[in-house]
Amino acid sequence: MNDQHEPVTNESDRVAIVTGGGSGIGRAAAVALSESGWSVVVAGRTEIRLHETAESLSGDGMAVVCDVADERSVGRLFEAAVERFGRIDLLFNNAGTTAPPVPIDELPVDDWRHLIDVNLTGSFLCARAAFAQMRSQRPQGGRIINNGSISATTPRPFSAPYTASKHAITGLTKSLSLDGRDLGITCGQIDIGNARTELLGGVASPGDSAKSGTETNEPRTYPEATMDVRHAADAVVHMASLPPEANVLFMTVMANAMPFVGRG
Repeated sequence: MNDQHEPVTNESDRVAIVTGGGSGIGRAAAVALSESGWSVVVAGRTEIRLHETAESLSGDGMAVVCDVADERSVGRLFEAAVERFGRIDLLFNNAGTTAPPVPIDELPVDDWRHLIDVNLTGSFLCARAAFAQMRSQRPQGGRIINNGSISATTPRPFSAPYTASKHAITGLTKSLSLDGRDLGITCGQIDIGNARTELLGGVASPGDSAKSGTETNEPRTYPEATMDVRHAADAVVHMASLPPEANVLFMTVMANAMPFVGRG
């Protein structure tokens, strides 16, 4: 008989839920996990994009429309995953959003609340549901990977809501890591910098008139370095594939030449 903390040994039996799986990092991670033998449930709010991701998976998978900020919607996501696959071995807590890059006194409070609902409450609700399933299933245990951000420690200008939410994710990660130890539930955080996706847009760093060579006082922006999103996806797969006795608590994967810790 398996010990309650013994991992699932058949790789094809490992089941992952990826939120925000319709595009960007979520889609790339779902595809990479599928290529590594995981059954993958992709979740998000846009049905068409979710099905596009599901169709790109190399193995077994399914798409579930879900609003991570809604408790009932999250409950239906996890129920559907367990009904289909019987268990959950991984949650990649990836869904997130941003707010307009404006001075904090110009930011509507509703924009703050929406961002916190998605980035923080959504991550909490999904982690809560995953924790409950991982605690009750046999073999017991699983892994939660939270998508943080390097903005949590080194913010961009006019990013107070996003930075605050990602700083809170770090606290959630540490608490879950501690609370899951005796249950075979591990939790880690990946901080990704400038992965090249359709959602990244024109990432730029603030400049000034001296740099731009003009006499204007208006700020200028300059493109930042980016990296292939596959590097972030491969990092998620590495974290997910560790045995229960090992954990990457925090990992930073970033474009090498982007402005960070004195770079750029």
